[in-house]
Amino acid sequence: MTQGRLTRRAVALGLGALPAAALLRAGPARAAPVTLRLSSSLPADPNSAHWLWYDRFAASLKAKTGDAVQVRYFPDNQLGKESDVVGSVKLGVVDMMISGSSIWSTLAPEIGVLDLGYLFPTMESAGPILDGPAGQQLDRIFSDRIGVKVLSWGYSLGGRNVTVREAAETPAAMKGKKIRVLPVANFVATLRAMGASPTPMSLGEVYTALQTGVIDGMEHDAPTILAIKAYEVAKHVTLTRHICNPQTIVIGNRAFNKVPAEHRDAFLASAAEATAFQRGQAAAIEAKALATLKGNGVGIHDCDRAAFRTLVTPLWDEFAKSYPATKPILAAITQA
Repeated sequence: MTQGRLTRRAVALGLGALPAAALLRAGPARAAPVTLRLSSSLPADPNSAHWLWYDRFAASLKAKTGDAVQVRYFPDNQLGKESDVVGSVKLGVVDMMISGSSIWSTLAPEIGVLDLGYLFPTMESAGPILDGPAGQQLDRIFSDRIGVKVLSWGYSLGGRNVTVREAAETPAAMKGKKIRVLPVANFVATLRAMGASPTPMSLGEVYTALQTGVIDGMEHDAPTILAIKAYEVAKHVTLTRHICNPQTIVIGNRAFNKVPAEHRDAFLASAAEATAFQRGQAAAIEAKALATLKGNGVGIHDCDRAAFRTLVTPLWDEFAKSYPATKPILAAITQA
């Protein structure tokens, strides 16, 4: 196209007398930034496992992509309760979610394998195992059965322990104690096998239930016990470490397709960097929380974990019989 014809075309398009040379230099328009929404049930707090991951992820993503891909964090269930958000991520209404793995068993019960008691000996052992064949098999369940992509497996801030009014260091001492649990099948089964009387309940109801004697205790990681001030009415933490289930960071398949192809490697690399950082912080945060609890007059008790584990491990075979697809996952975890 000659310069004269280019100038006449500019006038026809309403570009006035813009010089033809300037039109040639302008080049294609830049794509608009992609903004995704990430849902969390926890606060935007430095001691939150969710925020630890997101804060590092967002910083890494900005360094790698500028403002081309942005992820906004919605804490405290702002986008809905976890039980609702899992469906929203599947449908593409919400783009991303970070949560404990447990909630996803409502859409694919096989994922509940990660809630089996004493499956991982420590929180720190869960990461390398889930980075291997066991995690790859679980990734396929998320992808094929639910339609979401697992970006990575993060850590909870320590294993889950039992906080009670009176120390319970053996199955006999635990017997009959009403312990608040997450309303998930394998949490209930695990605490029952340990001798307790599991009581499913919303976390927001726990403090009052402890005050009024509706329950005798709760089970959770140390930072959460500290955050909700359960120690004010239940002065003993028994280090059962009965469940070390991971935090799961997922993105809906539709949402992942929104990420421009040229930025997908950077997006995945940022997720991996955030996971490594969060895992590296978890143990120190747990230790600090336990020290703070002790400073607040809470008794921190070790216990006979081998005795509890003996009672709980028969649940593994029962679960595998109910959900045969989990047999190779359990084999991969136990062999690792």
